[in-house]
Amino acid sequence: MDMQLKDKTVLITAGSAGIGLATAKRFASEGARVFITGRDAQKLEAAAAEITELGSVQAIVADAGTAEGADTIVSELPDADIVINNLGVYPPREFFDITDAEWLDIFETNVLGGVRLCRHYLRRMLDAGRGRIIFISSESAILVPPSTLHYGMTKAAQLAVSRGLAEMTKGTQVTVNSILPGPTWSEGALAFLRSLDLGEAETDEEREREFFRQIKPTSLIERFIKPEEVADMAAYIASPLASATNGAAVKVEGGVVPSLT
Repeated sequence: MDMQLKDKTVLITAGSAGIGLATAKRFASEGARVFITGRDAQKLEAAAAEITELGSVQAIVADAGTAEGADTIVSELPDADIVINNLGVYPPREFFDITDAEWLDIFETNVLGGVRLCRHYLRRMLDAGRGRIIFISSESAILVPPSTLHYGMTKAAQLAVSRGLAEMTKGTQVTVNSILPGPTWSEGALAFLRSLDLGEAETDEEREREFFRQIKPTSLIERFIKPEEVADMAAYIASPLASATNGAAVKVEGGVVPSLT
């Protein structure tokens, strides 16, 4: 299926691994001009080398979770047709151990990171009358896990920001939506999985099985989602084919959320 994304300029934060990298590859394969951001120049270079095999890509070394990083990004890429706020951190911490500083740090990265970029790009999209903004949120915004309560808070905040911004797009061809992945396989997810106390599970396969049995028992697919499965949804939501989808929170979570929310 042609997603009609050829020659579209796409910004993807945290594009060197996981969902970000898979999404960058998906857009590049559709003929889009892809820009990825990240803090680690070497990782960005390696990711760009993979994406180049599929299409156009340019790396911007910047931390999208800081004001300085946002300034760097908009300076190097003043205009974009599509902005995908993918940056997010999810350090596991018991609620009683989370300090004020940690609450503020994760809010700045996961929420203000996207807010700052939208403050720049959404204004330009509204002036042009067209554009797409997507927040990569999480099912944790709805089913807030006790082990990462502060993370769930930021993902719920993203839904509020996304819906509020969508209300500003009336009468234009600009859309603002969120995607809610469920547990998705990545290096970070593997490290998180290994940090959990899952009883006698020893191998990664046993840990995955116990994770879904103990922690995500409502999952219908009973496995980690592939980053490419989230990327496919992002490509669709960003395409002209999804022009009637605006202000939505689209779930790609394997049925973890047991409701019609």
